[in-house]
Amino acid sequence: MAKVYYIGAGPGDPELLTIKGKKIIDNADVIIYAGSLVNPEVYADKKQNASVYNSASMTLEEVMQVTMDAVKEDKIVARVHTGDPSIYGAIKEQIDVLEINEIEYEVIPGVSSFTAAAAAIKKEFTLPSISQTIICTRLEGRTPVPEKENLEKLAEHKASMAIFLSVQMIEEVVERLIKHYKPSTPIAVIQRATWPDQKIVLGTLENIAKKVKEEKITKTAQILVGDFIDCEYELSKLYDKDFSHEYRDAK
Repeated sequence: MAKVYYIGAGPGDPELLTIKGKKIIDNADVIIYAGSLVNPEVYADKKQNASVYNSASMTLEEVMQVTMDAVKEDKIVARVHTGDPSIYGAIKEQIDVLEINEIEYEVIPGVSSFTAAAAAIKKEFTLPSISQTIICTRLEGRTPVPEKENLEKLAEHKASMAIFLSVQMIEEVVERLIKHYKPSTPIAVIQRATWPDQKIVLGTLENIAKKVKEEKITKTAQILVGDFIDCEYELSKLYDKDFSHEYRDAK
């Protein structure tokens, strides 16, 4: 039966594709993948007669035409996005077309690049007494950002932050962040997290721009900022022997 699946392919390592996502891709009749970011290895086990389209060079209209034609032929479509499709995935504009045409679809989540980046530097965003909030955002570029979400306004919270799609403007990122974060605040730039050529640059707001430029990082990188990267913190109550909860009594 025809159905369209929006699948998060993860940050790059094909082994980080979910089992559910892989099963669907392996059995799909049509695969449309974001070729500029998705690792082609995620569809290495596709059916021999599956049709594959790289959406990097396609318009929305072309993507939906391929999708609609496949559905009319009672085919399964795997629309493969990088990371998790719910974050900067531009899936709503595709889903709206399917809903207007009463076409069945499903969204399969994936590992986002911001969690992959945190894993790459072996850090936890939500440390007790440091931050219990993660802000995912970006600088405005060709796609605008609402005024109320300007980076300097978000920085007022001093929360753990993951900044997407902005490394090419690293100097401006620092200029805005430093209005509220201390110059000594730790910051990490992770390029192509989980790929074989992954690159990690660690620093502070004072020196990260210089380091990033020296490494010639201009795209496909996450910027993580906050004290969670390097700080003293309180231990969690979750495993505290003096803290009781539904599954464990205090000792």
